[in-house]
Amino acid sequence: MSESRNVARALDALRHGWAIRVTGADGALDLLPAETAFAQPGIYAARLLISAARAATLKLANQRDAAVPEAPVMIHGAEPFSLNSARNLADPAQDLGSPLRGPFKADPIEAHDAAVAAMDMARLAGILPAFLVSTGVEIAAEVSTGDLVAFKDPLNLTIQARARLPVHACEHAEIVAFRARDDLREHVALVIGTQTSEREPVVRLHSECLTGDILGSLKCDCGPQLDAALARMAEEANAGGWGVLLYLRQEGRGIGLINKLRAYELQDQGFDTVDANERLGLPSEARDFPVAARMLDLLGVRSIRLLTNNPQKVATLQALGVEVTERVAHQLPANPHNQRYLDTKRDRTGHLLR
Repeated sequence: MSESRNVARALDALRHGWAIRVTGADGALDLLPAETAFAQPGIYAARLLISAARAATLKLANQRDAAVPEAPVMIHGAEPFSLNSARNLADPAQDLGSPLRGPFKADPIEAHDAAVAAMDMARLAGILPAFLVSTGVEIAAEVSTGDLVAFKDPLNLTIQARARLPVHACEHAEIVAFRARDDLREHVALVIGTQTSEREPVVRLHSECLTGDILGSLKCDCGPQLDAALARMAEEANAGGWGVLLYLRQEGRGIGLINKLRAYELQDQGFDTVDANERLGLPSEARDFPVAARMLDLLGVRSIRLLTNNPQKVATLQALGVEVTERVAHQLPANPHNQRYLDTKRDRTGHLLR
């Protein structure tokens, strides 16, 4: 079995609520996902693996320890953790209705590399980053930190299909689909106009947003940004140029749809978008930009004009070997529902917005 396939099996196990064993250079951990595990009699664990951000809420980590919100922290309580108590501790959206219990104490993590990998795998699986440790439940999948590195290798991505696709913005368009063998996510590129090496394309990296792209959510600007990007590329095509939209299957900036909706619930309680993600124990930015660079490489695109308000995105692509000759601003009007979201982008994540 390939290394990356081990990760695929482990992610499937986590989504189904099965136990996994994660092995790193400094040891192994047997872990049962707190969110998805089946409620069975007699399942208890003396220790719980949670995020640093969650530990800070429990007053178990100082500000420095919680500086990386998705980092792992091992805790134990006066009594073993049941599945229900673990779930209550894992989900900060439940804090108001279910006050946190305790006291709890943080323990050293001997298998630190495995714990870090487990936090990342929870994000990839789209579940809360919390695990019951050593429950004795049968292990359904085994994975190593090296397997996770192999799974994330962007060279795994290849072109699977391409076809002509007239779209509302421009009838002269082609869709190209990409997939890695062991990854269920299918990314696509939409090439607007005629590809030519004589002119640099306008390129937009757009991460999947079901609520904004499909349902017309007003909480973000994703849907209008997508439409405006396609319109801009159509203008380029009409003037003899071309454009490429990379549609990346990275919902919620890489944390998944359900965790994004949990973050929305926290925003309703007063947290901004960054704090909401971090309170969940998830990074505020978890998108896989090496995948975007790989897609451009497979399309034969070496130099681009990038449609973005995010200078960090420019720097990241350049570090990955993509020549960005121009940052093209892409700001759209705010509405009463997304004004705070846009302010947070400007004030906390460095977006160049007025």
